[in-house]
Amino acid sequence: MKKKSLNRNKLSEYLESYLLTTDFKDYCPNGLQVQGKEQIKKIVCGVTASKDLIEKAIDANADAIIVHHGWFWRNDDARIIGQLYDRLKLLMDHQINLFAYHLPLDNHSAVGNNVQLAKLLNIKIKGQHPQNPMVWFGELALKRNTLQDLGQHVTKVLNREPLIIGDMTKRVKNIAWCTGGAQHYFKDAIDLKVDAYVSGEISEPTFHLAKEFNVAYISAGHHATERCGITALGEHIQEKFGLECQFIDIPNPV
Repeated sequence: MKKKSLNRNKLSEYLESYLLTTDFKDYCPNGLQVQGKEQIKKIVCGVTASKDLIEKAIDANADAIIVHHGWFWRNDDARIIGQLYDRLKLLMDHQINLFAYHLPLDNHSAVGNNVQLAKLLNIKIKGQHPQNPMVWFGELALKRNTLQDLGQHVTKVLNREPLIIGDMTKRVKNIAWCTGGAQHYFKDAIDLKVDAYVSGEISEPTFHLAKEFNVAYISAGHHATERCGITALGEHIQEKFGLECQFIDIPNPV
């Protein structure tokens, strides 16, 4: 049976509209970052556009790669040398398109990292912080809901043991979260009067904030909390266009 294909520009236009990319002021360009083949039959999805992911996409005969963490970040060296040259050459030698969606994928209402993480953690979503919509909040719906129970559930669904700051016997009902490197949003979460905040990373001041405000902090892993969005996006593309979309996980302990 002949594989379905989609024009590169059609896919780019659709994802720009679906993910509302123009609504975000981001740290990198969202959308098509590197042009490859005009017709796309197979897509590889992954968290980060690393050399390992590109090599696996080549082995999988992919025409496009879609990631959450792409290239050309603000303040990056703009020269095509060294690591970036090696990665870019692999893409261009094999005419593979690279698409990247950062903040638009974090906060999408259906396939976003934050929404998908809430599903994994059994959180009933109530809303977003009124001044910082990157921070979501809701109610934990676990049958057993101490901080220890939540930590065990996080370990199970993300396959990674989190770092937890707080009293493990404390009951957790109201919870806020933001995937990835969002420890700097902790004060926004505290303003919401929650019992706990879940993010991907942690910094030195986080410990003191958690202790002094009596709000538990769960650092569940940047990579681990952001696998779910790109996976959901790939599933959406496959269902809508009939394209083959394969998620490839490149393990990352951070």
